[in-house]
Amino acid sequence: MDIQRLISMANQIGDFYESYPNQSHAQQDIAGHLNKFWALPMRKQIAEYVQQGGAGLHAQVASAVKAHLHL
Repeated sequence: MDIQRLISMANQIGDFYESYPNQSHAQQDIAGHLNKFWALPMRKQIAEYVQQGGAGLHAQVASAVKAHLHL
């Protein structure tokens, strides 16, 4: 899948959880959403992108991917 599309989708998820008062819980929920609804190849692609710096990716999403994403 096109990485720009994945970034856009991930950022929409990050925007939704941005207002959560507990950011640690938000990161777990973001990763939970990705783990539940994104296919393994999509999760691998976004994880690799985060490892390369994750330019343009919501900071909360990048943190969630690093800490909680299942591959």
